[in-house]
Amino acid sequence: MTSTNQATQPRLLRWKDVQPRVGICRSQAHAMIQEGTFPAPVKLGARASAWVESEINDWIDSRISASRKKAGGVA
Repeated sequence: MTSTNQATQPRLLRWKDVQPRVGICRSQAHAMIQEGTFPAPVKLGARASAWVESEINDWIDSRISASRKKAGGVA
């Protein structure tokens, strides 16, 4: 596999890798998934789920953007 193909391949992250990136607990994440405000996981099996890394990164970016807009509007 070339480095170009590796860059375009989706990467799946387990919760232990997602949680430190997003800083919320699992129960909060699941509540936000139900609200449609957090990316839903991909089922890997009966008891295993993972999140698409690019979706997590996009969610983080959207939170940063929303925070900056609020901070900019207040000042």
